[in-house]
Amino acid sequence: MAHPNGLTALTLPSDVREAIADWRTWLSDERRASDHTTENYLADLYAFLGFIGGHLDGVPDLKALLRLNPRDFRSWLARRSMDGMAKTSTARALSSLRNFYRFLDRSGRGQNAAVSSIRNPRLPQTAPKPLSPVDALAVLENAGVWQDEPWLAKRNLALFTLLYGCGLRISEALDLNANQSPTGDSMVITGKGNKQRLVPVLPIIRDAIEDYLRACPYAPHGNDALFVGARGKRLVAQVAQREMRKVRDLLQLPDTATPHALRHSFATHLLAGGGDLRTIQDLLGHASLSTTQRYTAVDSEQLMAVYNGTHPRARR
Repeated sequence: MAHPNGLTALTLPSDVREAIADWRTWLSDERRASDHTTENYLADLYAFLGFIGGHLDGVPDLKALLRLNPRDFRSWLARRSMDGMAKTSTARALSSLRNFYRFLDRSGRGQNAAVSSIRNPRLPQTAPKPLSPVDALAVLENAGVWQDEPWLAKRNLALFTLLYGCGLRISEALDLNANQSPTGDSMVITGKGNKQRLVPVLPIIRDAIEDYLRACPYAPHGNDALFVGARGKRLVAQVAQREMRKVRDLLQLPDTATPHALRHSFATHLLAGGGDLRTIQDLLGHASLSTTQRYTAVDSEQLMAVYNGTHPRARR
């Protein structure tokens, strides 16, 4: 398998290959990371290893990785900056590295304190980009109008209704199995860090999912994936994003209209309807209230837009 910088798994020393294989298993089995998250972590690590190989004039073994100092990590960060990598991408890559090194420590392979001393790049605080209530409903109404297979249109509707109606991350929705399909007024969601939360489920969400399951030719049940693709395999985020892009193009919505924007819309519309931040924090599964507070900026922006467009004094 090829990775960034031309590195392949076969070119790595055996101790590094074994550590990566064990890390991957740990991410999946113990951390319950989604396939999408795991692949991102691995891509970040292989890109780093490719850089370090050139930086050290040789592919590093485990001892070399454990000996890296802050200057080595800063050189990697500087290279990413010179290559024009986004700060958000670099912050995620640094998080991936820290996770890998924590695993090395946890599995008894050794420690590297330097990676923990590197500060995250300062990220701009941007407000989430929700859809308007009208546009959110239009997305649901047109969730699969281009599909030749009616069951795929029903799947899209069920998925997008779940994202907007429950505020789920796309990874949380796609990780659901058939036996986790909501049957009552609430459902338990396992989110980041393997933390569980209870979210209410409206009848319209249950109805959309049940309608999809009745139509799905693969009849998901038990530990089968709840949402599947055209060939019956677990639906992946890239396909969900592609389906959302088709809706976006059809409705001429901005590029910010993504599956994650449905989660943002859930939070923003709850806040606009009088929901309190603490409750919304719990529903979204945010570890910190400060993350949820970003939605107050969105609500304030919308309030000012209405004020400036309608108040007589604002139009003078």
